Amino acid sequence: MATPSTSDQSVAPLLRSPSSSTLSSPSSQTSISDATSNPKLWHKTRALRALAFFVSIVASLCAGSVTAFSLYGHLFQSRLHYTQFQINGIASAMSIAMYTPVPAIGYMCDRVGPSPLALLSTILLGGGYGLAAGMYHKGLAEVSGGGQSIKTTFPPMILAFVAIGVGTSCLYVGAITTCAKNFGKGRYRGLMLVAPIASFGLGGMVLSQVGSRLLYERQPDGARGDVNVFHFFLFLCIVLAALGLIGAFSLRIVDEEDLIDGAVEELERSGLLEGSEIFRRRADRDYGTIDAIDDDAGVMDPSRDDEGEDDNAKLKKTWLLNAETRRFLTDNTMWWFAIGFWLIIGPGEAFINNLGTVIGTLYSPKMKSNETSAATHVSIMATVSTVARLLAASLSDLLSPSPHSQYVQTGFPTTLPQLRQKLSVSRVALFVAASLSLSIGTCVLASGAVQDHGERFWIVSSSIGAGYGAVFSLMPIIVTMIWGVENFGTNFGIIALTPAVGSTMWGLIYSAVYQAGARDSPLSADGSDEDIFCFGKKCYSSTFWAMTISIWIGSVMVLWAWKGRYGWAKRGIVI
Repeated sequence: MATPSTSDQSVAPLLRSPSSSTLSSPSSQTSISDATSNPKLWHKTRALRALAFFVSIVASLCAGSVTAFSLYGHLFQSRLHYTQFQINGIASAMSIAMYTPVPAIGYMCDRVGPSPLALLSTILLGGGYGLAAGMYHKGLAEVSGGGQSIKTTFPPMILAFVAIGVGTSCLYVGAITTCAKNFGKGRYRGLMLVAPIASFGLGGMVLSQVGSRLLYERQPDGARGDVNVFHFFLFLCIVLAALGLIGAFSLRIVDEEDLIDGAVEELERSGLLEGSEIFRRRADRDYGTIDAIDDDAGVMDPSRDDEGEDDNAKLKKTWLLNAETRRFLTDNTMWWFAIGFWLIIGPGEAFINNLGTVIGTLYSPKMKSNETSAATHVSIMATVSTVARLLAASLSDLLSPSPHSQYVQTGFPTTLPQLRQKLSVSRVALFVAASLSLSIGTCVLASGAVQDHGERFWIVSSSIGAGYGAVFSLMPIIVTMIWGVENFGTNFGIIALTPAVGSTMWGLIYSAVYQAGARDSPLSADGSDEDIFCFGKKCYSSTFWAMTISIWIGSVMVLWAWKGRYGWAKRGIVI
């Protein structure tokens, strides 16, 4: 074997060290041992993690207000006289605003932490729901006065829901990133990660019940009517603004330096950091003449060492996160997984946004008394989705194999697992099973089995809710298992961008089919306003058949990422 050169010798210790990183700072290396030996520090760390977890759960619950759009979406049509295209425009604008900036939001969260994002959500959510409340109230006044509210209220309403979408994304990404990084170790890390995700889904049920049972309109006979949209928006404005402020002080990553150091050590053992420019610069500084100039400099000026240590920690963190982002984007299996996720989750997103109008197509106007309630099925979907999220995470933790560490998997022997038991079910198998559950709901609806039978609609809402919830919970778990938690915000944000495209695409397709059915309706012959409504199977059947096929294709693509050429199974990735 050739004798290593001087430059190689400076890098070689990085690859031979089994326990520590050359880049690790002394304070970060000892923080864990200090925490275990110091009871006060240990209790403080646990308290910070517990507080961050609790706030993450509550924040995600209230951020789930966006999933209650179906509770009031149909009232934009009947009260403000918006068309189905305009209602879908609002829902799509909110969805695009919620998902499109997620990569940038996740990038910021990884680098500056979740607290600034929570503060930003206070401004966006408070201002967004406040503006929406004002525009809705103004629209009602203009319609009651015989005018048209669309021209004056529709553009500001779009702006309001764009702010709501971005604010929701800030609060939600901050919450789940906090849980992913604070609880990346342990047997039940999947369940801890999914807890805020499940709360987000549960928020639709809780807030829809608050709206329909507490903030409702009174009928002339004193009976309970639809939700009072104006009061509901004001309620959300106040609650979400307050939660954002609380999150700004309580959402934090505990012992983040240890997380970064561990990721560096894992990559060093795999040999992936050999030849890195940052390591060479650090090695030159350690072995060169800089430290030999004045050994007493640190004694004379202690702050100098602290400043250098902080700069090194920031440099190390930035380099690691950028390197892992490049590795993530150049992984071909990630793109198969992301596109498959897009094809699967898009139909679920579009169904949620259009649930109210889908129910409205089940009966003709003469049979309105037999129509089921949108609020009921929003609650059914939210409940089933929440149970499915928690169940999928629990099965993932109990039945699926897991790697030793919480860091990115390289496929090297150092990351291979010790299977906990003989029975083992891959998380990809759970993911595909969930997607098939979602397709059952779309297939039943497309077949027309629930037309004129609203009492059967629970089959559709529960199947789609279960599949949607499980798929959305397993996606971030798979991301953390394969690509680690240290760059989770960025990685999750890139894949979470796909539902915005899916929701918009399927929302437009559904609106086009719905509007075509409304124009062909016999009710439009008299020239009345009824032409904006559609009744019957023709309003949705072709759309949901196409959604079913899309889900099946997406499932095949995810299976290819797992078992295909250069897939996770071929590379020894534990999933």
